[in-house]
Amino acid sequence: MLLREGFCTGFYNRGMTRPFDVCIRGAGIVGRTLALLLGQQRLRVGLVGLDAPGPDVSPNVGRDVRAYALNARSKAILESLRVWPNGADATAVTHMEVHGDAGGTVFFNAQDQGAEALSWIVDVPALERCLTDALRFQPQVECLAEPCEAALTVVCEGNAGGAREALGVRSTVFAYPQRAIAGRLRCDHAHTQTARQWFRGGEILAFLPMAGPDGNSIAFVWSVLNERAADLMALPNAALCQELETFSGLALGHLELFGDRGSWPLQLTEVDRWVGAEKGKAWALAGDAAHTVHPLAGQGLNLGLEDAAVLTETIRTREYWRGLGDSRLLRRYERARRADVQRTALTMHGLQQLFALPGSGWQTVRNLGMNGFDHSGVIKQWVAQQAMGT
Repeated sequence: MLLREGFCTGFYNRGMTRPFDVCIRGAGIVGRTLALLLGQQRLRVGLVGLDAPGPDVSPNVGRDVRAYALNARSKAILESLRVWPNGADATAVTHMEVHGDAGGTVFFNAQDQGAEALSWIVDVPALERCLTDALRFQPQVECLAEPCEAALTVVCEGNAGGAREALGVRSTVFAYPQRAIAGRLRCDHAHTQTARQWFRGGEILAFLPMAGPDGNSIAFVWSVLNERAADLMALPNAALCQELETFSGLALGHLELFGDRGSWPLQLTEVDRWVGAEKGKAWALAGDAAHTVHPLAGQGLNLGLEDAAVLTETIRTREYWRGLGDSRLLRRYERARRADVQRTALTMHGLQQLFALPGSGWQTVRNLGMNGFDHSGVIKQWVAQQAMGT
C-alpha cells in the first residue's frame, strides 16, 4: 500500500524499534495536529490514515471546497506547530452580520472586542498541506498503513470509521433535515473582511471571506432542507448562483461559482464514553469521533483542535508514575472536554431548532430576540469572546 505523494513518505515503514507510545487512527486535521503536538512531547506516535478520504462529500467533488472559521485559540495551537497558513489562505474576519427571517440583525466588530479579528477563514487544502509538510520534519511521528500496538490509541476517524463502534462506544445521532452545500464564489463586490449569515425558511446560508483582506472571493456553506438539496446540486452553475443571489439579497452583487461543489448530511452526535481502558487496551476519542455539531457557528474544527490540545496537556502534566493508559488520567481529559462540547452542541442545536420553527409568532419572537441581543452590551461581548476563543 502506497501513501499519496507528499504524505510523510520519509517516515513510512522506516523500521524503528522503539515501541509506539500513541497510535492515532485518523489523519484528518485533528489527527495530524495531535500527532505533531505529541511529537513535541518526545512521544513516539504512529499515525494511521493519510490515505483515508475526507468527509462524506458527493462523489463528483474533486478539490476540497471546505473552509473553516478558526478562532484565536485554534490559531494559537496551529501557530505553536508552525503550520498556520500564510497570506490569502487565512483571511481575517473583522466584521460579522447575522440576518434573521423578519428583520432581526446582529452585528459583531473585532474592534469592539479589542481583537485583531473575530475569526480567520482558512482554506482546508492549504492547512492540510502545512500539516503534512510539518510531519516530514517530525521524527517522532511515523505514518502507518495499519493500526499499531501502543500504550494509548486515539480515535480521530470521525463517524465514517469503524474503530469507535469496535470499542463498544454507543453514539446518539440526531440527523438534521438538512444537507450542507458548499463551494467557492467570485463576487461583484469585495467582501470587506465581513462574514455574512442569513436564516430563512429553516435554511442557513453563510458567506465566508477568502483570498485576503481585499479579496472578492468567498466560500459559501448553505444548509438546505433535504428535499431541496438534490435539486440545487443538479442545477447548472449560473442557476445555482441565481438562487444564492436571491437568498442573500444580492449582498455582494452578482456571483460566479468556480471550482467544485460539495454536499454532505448534517447531524448532531454525542457519545456515551470518550475514554476507556479494558484488558490493557487504553483508548480515547477526539474530534468528530467524539462529537459533531451543526455548522451554523463554525465551531466544529475549533472543538476538535481543542480536544487535541487538552489531551496533549493532560499527558504532559501527568504524574511521573502514571502511564499513558492510566484510566484516571484519561478521565481527566474526558471531564475537561465533555462539558465544553455539550454546551456548544446544545447552543447550536437550540439555534437551529428555533429558526426551523414555522409560524409568524415564532418568527416575531426570534427576530425580536436577535435585535435585543444586538443591544445587550456585556452579554453580547461575552458571547463573542466565547466564540472567538479568548
